[in-house]
Amino acid sequence: MLTTLLIIFVLAYAAIALEHYLHINKSASALIGAGLLWVIYALATDSQQINQELSESLVSTAQIVFFLIGAMTIVELVDAHQGFDVITNRIKTNNLKNLMWMVGVVTFFLSAILDNLTTTIVMVSLMKKILEQYEDRLLFAGIIIIAANAGGAWTPIGDVTTTMLWIGGQITSLAIMKSVFIPAIISLLIPLLFIARNLKGKEVIFVQNSLEEKVSKTSFLERNVMFYLGLGVLVAVPIFKTLTGLPPFMGILFGLGLLWLVGDLIHLKKDEEERKTLTLVHALSRIDMASIVFFIGILLAVATLEHTHILSAIAQWLDQTVGNQAIIVILIGLVSAVVDNVPLVAASMGMYSLEQYPTDSFLWQFLAYCAGTGGSILIIGSAAGVAAMGLERIDFFWYVKKISGLALIGYLAGAGAYILQYNLTH
Repeated sequence: MLTTLLIIFVLAYAAIALEHYLHINKSASALIGAGLLWVIYALATDSQQINQELSESLVSTAQIVFFLIGAMTIVELVDAHQGFDVITNRIKTNNLKNLMWMVGVVTFFLSAILDNLTTTIVMVSLMKKILEQYEDRLLFAGIIIIAANAGGAWTPIGDVTTTMLWIGGQITSLAIMKSVFIPAIISLLIPLLFIARNLKGKEVIFVQNSLEEKVSKTSFLERNVMFYLGLGVLVAVPIFKTLTGLPPFMGILFGLGLLWLVGDLIHLKKDEEERKTLTLVHALSRIDMASIVFFIGILLAVATLEHTHILSAIAQWLDQTVGNQAIIVILIGLVSAVVDNVPLVAASMGMYSLEQYPTDSFLWQFLAYCAGTGGSILIIGSAAGVAAMGLERIDFFWYVKKISGLALIGYLAGAGAYILQYNLTH
């Protein structure tokens, strides 16, 4: 059974990677893959056990999907009110290289405050409002993915995996920030230097009227209220989680409700036709549901590998075969470029005990870096990459040719920096 599951999983991922060549939507491949994996697993397992495990997987999947729906709707609502003009109207550079540096640095730090998925959605959406040339937007999307994953790795709230390790007691807030910040920023700077250098001398081709005075369907007050309130909701989600202990999706849905209420109140005096495109209902109709469905398929497919202990078996095999802890963690990071890093980290947490490896030990901090940044090597390796792939219709092989090599060099350089830093301080 295990061999069959692995073959189906690999074939499903291959179909996703070859979407543009097969002309089959990646969401269909993900759903078919997930369906086949669960059917085969169900036929070989007790029905009561399967139902319990499927319920567990559904809960974890739904949390991520609800969060994604909330974040994407907030971005669309801000966009409907031309809220991103608050930022774009302040961009004064016409130099594409300088803009690339600005976007990379802002994404890195924004991801540490929000999370890599939300930050990617916000920044890719922003670039679509600024850059006219699709080829330029693709390069920016590549840097945004790398920057968002790197930024999310060095804070306990910036990435799902670091949050898991933080909640599980494997890492503490200040320790992870101090130890992973330098490796994380190195993993961004190397790809950023290479790509920005190739943009030297190129000018920004703005979306028509993006920086010009124009007739607006919303007032200055409405744009600013919706932009800052929307951003405030996203920033407040980690705080909400810390204060209440509730999962992030509750915070994003609560914030979305508040945004909906404020939106309705500030448009009370408008007629129905004016309000039509400014409502949250309209924003909901604009979110990319194909990407949402894709997430559901992928997460449910990966869940079967977790429940059948395939991932745990791989981790144990690495421990017995490789032996060297640093190399094992680097390999886990490389595997996270293909397989979602959440079950990989969950398997690692189950494999290594806190008695053997105490809080803030080398293993846990290095795992936070590698699992967080390794997903940048392939576009399907992280939630940030999948979101950008859906928003900009990025071709898998374009990313492999243009971004993957640089992301790999940055990843290995950051890993080397962490090992060196650890040896110097311990």
